[in-house]
Amino acid sequence: MKRLLLSGLILAIPTFANAQTSNKLVPIDAFVEEQKYSMPRLSPDGKHLAVNVRIQRRDRIVPTMTIYALPDLKVVNTFVLPGYEVPIDFGWIKNDRLVIQKGIEVGYRERPEATGEVVAANMDGTEIEYLYGYNGSTQSKRASRYHDDLGYGIISHIPASMDGTIQLTSNEWRVDRTQLYEINTFSVYRKLLADIPMRRLSFVHQSDGKPRFAIGSNQKNETIVLRKDDATGAWNSIDQASLDMHLQPFDFTADDSAFYANFSQDDGPYGLLREDIKTGKRSIIVQDKLSSLGTIEYTSHPSTPFAYTLSVGVPKARYLDESSADAQLHKSLSASFPDAYVHFINFTMDGQKLLFSVSSDRDPGSYYIFDRKTGKADLLLTNMPGINAEQMAERRAIKFKARDGLELTGYLTMPNNPDGNKLPMVLLPHGGPFGVSDTWYFDDEAQFLASRGYAVLQVNFRGSGGRGPKFRRAGYREYGGKMMDDLIDGVKWANNHPEIDKDRVCVFGISFGGYAALMAPIRAPGMFKCAVGYSGRYDLASRLKREDISSDKQATNFVVESMGNDPLVLAQQSPTSQAEKIKIPVFLAHGTKDETTQLDQAEKMRDALIKVGNSPEWMLAKNEGHGFYDSEHRRDFYTRLETFLKKHLSK
Repeated sequence: MKRLLLSGLILAIPTFANAQTSNKLVPIDAFVEEQKYSMPRLSPDGKHLAVNVRIQRRDRIVPTMTIYALPDLKVVNTFVLPGYEVPIDFGWIKNDRLVIQKGIEVGYRERPEATGEVVAANMDGTEIEYLYGYNGSTQSKRASRYHDDLGYGIISHIPASMDGTIQLTSNEWRVDRTQLYEINTFSVYRKLLADIPMRRLSFVHQSDGKPRFAIGSNQKNETIVLRKDDATGAWNSIDQASLDMHLQPFDFTADDSAFYANFSQDDGPYGLLREDIKTGKRSIIVQDKLSSLGTIEYTSHPSTPFAYTLSVGVPKARYLDESSADAQLHKSLSASFPDAYVHFINFTMDGQKLLFSVSSDRDPGSYYIFDRKTGKADLLLTNMPGINAEQMAERRAIKFKARDGLELTGYLTMPNNPDGNKLPMVLLPHGGPFGVSDTWYFDDEAQFLASRGYAVLQVNFRGSGGRGPKFRRAGYREYGGKMMDDLIDGVKWANNHPEIDKDRVCVFGISFGGYAALMAPIRAPGMFKCAVGYSGRYDLASRLKREDISSDKQATNFVVESMGNDPLVLAQQSPTSQAEKIKIPVFLAHGTKDETTQLDQAEKMRDALIKVGNSPEWMLAKNEGHGFYDSEHRRDFYTRLETFLKKHLSK
């Protein structure tokens, strides 16, 4: 760590040098540690920081919201929720008061599930009010007024006035209705702002706080955009078919004279445009043929977009107005971290202090606070301190063409290899699969494997996110078909790399990646030396039988559209039905309480392999969901993975 004076800024910055890594093996515990901090929020006056901190609770590590006093980072309070409940969203509504949206942890590889409950509390833990949720009759002090809520509450908007009120979206369970309330977080009094007979809508608010757009999807999973008419109060649907694009507004200019929107023409990647409210004139800001928008950077209050990145490749900020004060600040900070990306998280209300993050392909990231008055930036928190960026591997953005000519992208993580020896490689398919994509940023699994001397290939196969609706739908009903072709074509492309040993390649994946890890050797016999499936689904037809799907028409339609419902086709695309074609060693890992891909998925795959004389290595983690939380389980998995790959990829 060192301090530099650059362009008038005093910065405490880590060194991101391209020095040769030491020969000392990075310990497994450095990767087991996980990223400790997430979702930091600077208070409106800049005196406190709220952040999710992963702490040990019984036999697992879970995120718990902690309040720190600045600048000395003294703990003011820690909000400990019962059971497996965790804060999944929160925000400052006054200098000393927060609103918190609750969820339940279901697995390290799955986002926490929202419980639908929203509470507010002072940062010292006093004046706790239950604002919305199914436990209103027992937990709310105003239970006689509102009783239990039969829906999900979502924090929709926090007014700039910071007067302790919020706007909350209520999505009723299995009912075609969305309501928007203004709620006083002290009295819990509700004022109805909108009541729309459609499900699961989210609202886009003007800078003055007024809700202007509502966005959702119908049972056919088609995007719906509604616009409020001030004259009549009606929410009118925007006919997307009448436009020459799909339009999704997401923010407004400071004076509310125009709005910003994501747009897609011909179902291509999503670009960015600005539309004038009075004239309807649209100005395209960015439209890329290969990549959708990535990160949006926002100014100080009143918060509006000032920069963006693209989702494909190495992220680089592109400015809407390079001469603006916030763009100049971002450029100066970015110049001090040349091998990383600087992301603005939030400013104080007066715009004088900024909370920002710095992260890269080699560094899990750190959080800093910058003071405009002093020109000084101080390091606050560092994720995964056991990781030394100089020991991590470079993640190279790659492009290649699939066998049908479709251009594909991804990342190749290459260990330092000064001797130029041919390296064994691991194909690492991502989960999802739809709408999910691998990015350039630090990847736990990829860096762990690279630290053990493996090149790691990640392909954003068709169906992945980041490239628009057409690319996503190109993966529909292609689980065992073109998506596997893309992964296999990626391996063929990488095998031409002078440092890759094409005779030493394994495949390892989690969730859908676990499915792909068992399906790829079936589609490409002889290409892989071993396969590792972690929390995978290996019998596709079982997805149609899930209760959460069969009881939800919209979810059922999506599964049928994206996966299909022909039992014969699904059997042909399921590894459990073709175990005899898997001629390589297999390692399967699963949690006993996985509700996303239930335990019977791994058991069916195991039994099918045993039946054909290919008994897999087996790891069963008790009380784990979709991915392992428990440090001992994670350490055990990494240890066994390392041993398994070394056994089958050694010369």
